[in-house]
Amino acid sequence: MAPFRHTDEIDVYVVATARTPIGSFCGSLATVPLPVLGASAIRATVAKAEVAHDAIDEVIMGNVLSAGVGQNPARQASIHAGLPPSVAATTVNKVCGSGLKSVVVGMQAIQTRTARLIVAGGMESMSSAPYLLLRAREGYRMGNGELVDSMVHDGLWDVYGDKHMGVYGDRCAAKYGFTRQHQDDYAEESYLRARRAMKEGIFLEEIVPVSLTVRKHFASVSEDEEPGRFDSQKLRELRPAFSSDGTVTAGNASSLNDGAAAVLLASGAACAQMRLRPLARIVAHTTFSREPEWFTLAPIDAIKNLLELLNWTVQGVDLFEINEAFSAVALAARHELEIPHNKLNIYGGAVALGHPIGCSGTRILVTLLTAMQRTKSSRGIACVCIGGGEAIAVAIEAIQP
Repeated sequence: MAPFRHTDEIDVYVVATARTPIGSFCGSLATVPLPVLGASAIRATVAKAEVAHDAIDEVIMGNVLSAGVGQNPARQASIHAGLPPSVAATTVNKVCGSGLKSVVVGMQAIQTRTARLIVAGGMESMSSAPYLLLRAREGYRMGNGELVDSMVHDGLWDVYGDKHMGVYGDRCAAKYGFTRQHQDDYAEESYLRARRAMKEGIFLEEIVPVSLTVRKHFASVSEDEEPGRFDSQKLRELRPAFSSDGTVTAGNASSLNDGAAAVLLASGAACAQMRLRPLARIVAHTTFSREPEWFTLAPIDAIKNLLELLNWTVQGVDLFEINEAFSAVALAARHELEIPHNKLNIYGGAVALGHPIGCSGTRILVTLLTAMQRTKSSRGIACVCIGGGEAIAVAIEAIQP
């Protein structure tokens, strides 16, 4: 672990983290408006840090499915969280990388000395994504109109090849010879790790319960919903989801979900002046871009470039969080980078916990920090593949208490 250097103003630190539970598609959090989900994570993060609301310079939140939500979802979430109108807000859309890109944007603002304290995060309500009636504005003179699912159209569809992202999950598996059993075995282990973490109360350290009203009665959601649905036998019996001879199924791919996560970023000077106790330093970040149909492999090069930039090795990194958009994505990265499985997604990943697309980048960073604290690890890397052929990776270093 690295010491906290109080005088280094351009170093950026993570001071506090929080996330909501992850709800299943049309499940426990489906009726909670997106800005309210985001506000829950923001409010809890700021409360943990014990900083004054008006000390925060900006809220930056990732969000992909913004249709129907209203102007600037990040601004709505900030105000719902009780932050004053003087706090700026920005919404970031980088598909599945949105929640990690928001952290990078916040880091850059602090490094350029335009901010000292920033809440960065991500939020998504896939359950609330509306259907679109394209061309309705100009009118339909004859024939049928088509309702377009904005969740699929804006979040899960490759516009370049006109295919669902899952088709490329199948291609990734085929390239490496990952069989259906390989992927199901990986998925089952992800579920078992997540269920074990839940049983041991590990996620309680990062989850803030979400309150809601159900049939005029108040209720509270405090646990991730997907892990409780796991059934090993059903996992093995599922049909291929995207092609008749494919190996990706609804069970060994990530699910559709609702949730939000946030972190508080601070400069070294702000930490010293406000006597904040940072959890970690953000060391560096990389983005890698390639052919859109091979977004599944982009994390490999994003992590390679990050290791080279820092002169780190896989052996020298204690823990990795690589988003499990598909089991094949994590399997490919594990294979190419030779990451020991006991270093990768140790509390389960998106296959088990869920993948609210605008939130997941921040969620894996939050969980990485939780894991590093509990295992007393020094170095960690979080990485997310991104539709369109990209990936984003962030390296962090734990701070001595």
